[in-house]
Amino acid sequence: MIVLDTDVLIEIFDKRSIRGDEALTKLLERSEDVATTVINLHEILYGLEKYARPVKDVLLLPVIEYTKRDAQLSAELELKAESLGKPSRRADAMIAAIVLNRGASLYTFDLKHFNVFKNFGLKLLQL
Repeated sequence: MIVLDTDVLIEIFDKRSIRGDEALTKLLERSEDVATTVINLHEILYGLEKYARPVKDVLLLPVIEYTKRDAQLSAELELKAESLGKPSRRADAMIAAIVLNRGASLYTFDLKHFNVFKNFGLKLLQL
């Protein structure tokens, strides 16, 4: 399974984005299940609502919920990142935990936000 980060979703839903078109083409070529997390859904819905863009299409995506197990892992990941001197955004630790707990890969354009979690097994896609 491939989990899409907010920055990838933004590009895909931007009808004028060449980067988004390329990302979508690469995803379709892989023939894997694709989803996003409830955290990413919040982030993209906030942006779409703020800028008065349609939200209908994004609501069609499968969404992975945030569970108690994810909360436990995300707290551990955030603390481990801090101990390495590489503090992360809480939302990024939450997304990383959801992806790790499902054995999925994260497709993001913002690798610097998630590189620290590679040390703990997070698989990042670079399509």
